[in-house]
Amino acid sequence: MSARVRKFIGGIGIMAFLGAYVIAAVTIGERLPDHWAAKLAFFGLVGIAWGVPILPLISWMNRGR
Repeated sequence: MSARVRKFIGGIGIMAFLGAYVIAAVTIGERLPDHWAAKLAFFGLVGIAWGVPILPLISWMNRGR
């Protein structure tokens, strides 16, 4: 598979994942207790955690340059 096709597929995958991730994060975030510390902890963690599942996809996209 060419690098161009891998990057196209990876880009579509990243956009789909991030769309679903944001919807899930907001849905869960709305159900949190109405306390600033709970929301800070949750959204802080969610704001960092999105990169973990995307790193292997980015690695796959850039393989075989």
